Parts: sequence; C-alpha cells; structure tokens
Amino acid sequence: MARARPATLKAIADQLGLHVSTVSRVLNGPPEGSERAASGATAERIRRLADELGYRRNPHAKSLRTARSDLVGVLVPQLADLVLALVYEGIEEAAAERGLSTFVMNTRDDEPTQRARTELAIGRRVDGLIFADGREDTELLAEVAAREVPFVLVNRPAGDFPVVACDNRAGGRMVAEHLLERGHQRVAVVAGPAYARTARERTAGFVERYREAGFPVPEELVVHSRFDTGGGREATARIMQAAGAEPPTALFAVNDFAAIGAAGCAREHGLLIGRDIAVAGFNDTPLAAELPVPLTSVRVPVHEMGRRALGLLADLIGGRSVGSVHLPPELVVRASTTGGA
Repeated sequence: MARARPATLKAIADQLGLHVSTVSRVLNGPPEGSERAASGATAERIRRLADELGYRRNPHAKSLRTARSDLVGVLVPQLADLVLALVYEGIEEAAAERGLSTFVMNTRDDEPTQRARTELAIGRRVDGLIFADGREDTELLAEVAAREVPFVLVNRPAGDFPVVACDNRAGGRMVAEHLLERGHQRVAVVAGPAYARTARERTAGFVERYREAGFPVPEELVVHSRFDTGGGREATARIMQAAGAEPPTALFAVNDFAAIGAAGCAREHGLLIGRDIAVAGFNDTPLAAELPVPLTSVRVPVHEMGRRALGLLADLIGGRSVGSVHLPPELVVRASTTGGA
C-alpha cells in the first residue's frame, strides 16, 4: 500500500478556502503573530485541520533558518530597469548595515525563468528572498511559502504576501486629477502588463477618478503593454488606431519608459507633446526631468522601498510577523502636461 503523502500548507489552505500565506503564518509564525495573521476562529480552524491531517513543520526549512547563511537572494525582471536598480541599491544598503550579503538575478518577467532562478537561490541556502517580479498568473509564491522559505515582495504586490510598494491606486488618481484640472476629457491609458498588479492598480485609480468625474475612459483606449519604450509605442499606436479621427488629448502611461515610447508614437502622428497632447508617466525616474519635453510623473520612493523590504525580510527571518507597507506617492508636474504653462 502506498504511503500517504504528508499534509502541506497548500492542501490545508485549499481545503479551508484560505490563502497559503495565512495558513503559514498561523502554523509556522510566532504565537503572538498568529493573532494578526487571522481571526481567532479562523486560526482555530486552521490548527484543527492541521492536526486532523497530521501536518508537521518542514524540519529542513527549519534547519535552513537555524543555520544562518546571512545571504539574501533578490529576483528582479531586469536590473537594466532603472527603477529596479534603485530598489536594489536600497536593499543592498540596508543588508550591509545588518551584516547580510545580497545577490540579484534577472528573471526577464518570464515565469519558467523565475522558477529556475528561485530554485537556484534556495539551493544557495539563502536566509530569505525578495521578489521584485511578483506575478498574479502563477502559483510560484504560494509554493515558496509552502516550503517555509521566508520572503517578501517589493514594488509589485501579488496575492496577500507581505510587500513594500507605492500606493499605486492613489498615484493613478493623482494623474487623473491633474489632467481633469487641465481640461482633458478624452484620455487614454498605456496600461502595462495585465499580470502586474502595479499596472492594474495605477490604471484602476486613473480610470476610477475619470468615471467619478463623468468621463468614463472607453475600453478600447485602455491598452495593456510591456513596461518598456517599445511596449509604450506599440500600445499608443493601437490607441491612435482605435481613436480614429478623435485622438485623445492626454495619455497616461503606467511607467516612465512606456510614457517615453508613447510620446514617440504621438510625435510620429504629428502631435506636439505638452501642446497637442499631454503625456504623463509613473515612477519619476531621473531621466524624466531631462527629456527634451520634461515628463510629468508620479514620484515613488524606490530607494526607501528597497530598504524597507530588507527590513521586513529581516523581521521574518527573525521569527517576527510582518505586514505590508504602502508608501505615499507624489505627483511631479512638468511640461509634458502643461506645455510650460
């Protein structure tokens, strides 16, 4: 007779209809942390089912935490992205202050590559991981949580795992409010990739504010794209085609690189940035202020996000419960939406 497989965190979570991270914090976190992880009734249901199924904590994972390596792995879509480079600087700086070493790996926003890089990092016996490439279309993070490897997310939220991020919805609303004040009623959104919650939340905040103002953004003028200049250019070309004889008077791209691509496409259609069409981005990279037409953008404290993410991970590694952190954004207005006025 085949031996029954031991119960896993994921099996318990699926049976109770809960997220695996909630189950993990109740069963594997410190006693004082379980109160914040779930209500008393929910925590009791989790413990009861775990007992019934014979769940046991992973001794290998426990030994990894006990035999500290002082090594933290960081996974990013691509370090060539200036925003992610600045986030990593914050992570590395905070790690050095705690006597920790870090290494970074590019995943190219490709799910199989993300899995392979995650396995490589765990194979190096890291104390914990920081994911800057959280995706909503994969179970990878739930699987890592089930293996009891400490990790946090930075920049991109996913699931209900602890994350340090900007308040992206608020940032999108700030851009909408600014464009409404400038009189723009027909607008479009270069919405970024659908699998990234940062992109969806920025878009949602923007579209929500326009709907409240009585100017709902047509679905065909909200186009998903990659986070790079090529993606912004391609999405804007589709927007212009859908708009026909009435192009939008303003474009909101959910990151600066996509905004640069969007501006390039608008120029190819004979539109002057800041005069014929307003363009706004997100992240306020150092490049934004130095463009021929300086770019209006939402400033995100990316270096601080990196530092705070390392701090959360250090708390997790130390057996303490943590919650997500959302830092406030700031709109920086420049000529790309005002024409210098």
